[in-house]
Amino acid sequence: MLYEMIFPLGLMISAQIGALVVPSFGWKWMFLIGGIGGLIVFLFFFKLRESPRWLISKGRFDEAERVIEEIESSTDKRIEAKISAPQAVVKGNWKELFSPFYRSRTLIVWTLWFSSYFVANGLNNWLPSLYKTVYNLPLEDSLHAASLTNVIQTVAVFACALLIDRVGRKRWATIAFLVVGLLLTTLWFNGAKSAESVMYLGSAAYGVMGTITVLLYLYTPEIYPTRMRVLGIAFATAWLRLASAIAPTILGFVLGAKGITSVFVLFACVAAVGAFMAFKMIETREKVLEDIAP
Repeated sequence: MLYEMIFPLGLMISAQIGALVVPSFGWKWMFLIGGIGGLIVFLFFFKLRESPRWLISKGRFDEAERVIEEIESSTDKRIEAKISAPQAVVKGNWKELFSPFYRSRTLIVWTLWFSSYFVANGLNNWLPSLYKTVYNLPLEDSLHAASLTNVIQTVAVFACALLIDRVGRKRWATIAFLVVGLLLTTLWFNGAKSAESVMYLGSAAYGVMGTITVLLYLYTPEIYPTRMRVLGIAFATAWLRLASAIAPTILGFVLGAKGITSVFVLFACVAAVGAFMAFKMIETREKVLEDIAP
């Protein structure tokens, strides 16, 4: 989860940079800044280590041993851990995602990815335009207001990282969805009368939802075995792309037809669906991966 902090930190920093750069220099410079970051990531690619479990599944035992030795050499020698090496496994098949053992997990996690990113990316992508077009804030003020959402998300994700192994994945996700639904329903009740109410309640909702979007990157790999983990994550994250693609279109239609408060009702309903599915998650806290997903 601390590793996943890179995601909200990147959003927060890029939002702050955008609020400073765009009004003065235009959007073109943001692409240059993003391109520099991409080149840095490309260089780090060559230092990335492969998963020991994956190497073992391919029979590359010497490479797996070297990676494990690197991990062991970087840990506190006072801590003793008993880890049994996984056995070589057969190649995974996408059909196994819908086998009796994994079917419910697959459907639940797909719904969680879709609902969380529908709300999160819907809010994050829509709020800057909302501040400018509905509340008539200047561009610079709109960008600064929108950047608040990323600051709150960063703080919320950090808290989640520190508490998730105490609270548990299932309980955290369920409560977070309910809190988001409550915040968005409050916006509906008060009619989203001011930019300030949307800024604080909407940003809080986005921040809390951000903990779920990051949590899913932890939870999804835990519920599938190595042989099908890549397939499971690939299919699951496809639903976040779908949600991110259709959310702006749906929001634009609802905003034009029913008004701004109806948009928050829509978000709240999607959050309620997410809470229902989160309640059906299996808890993976303090369990061995091979026991969770044989």
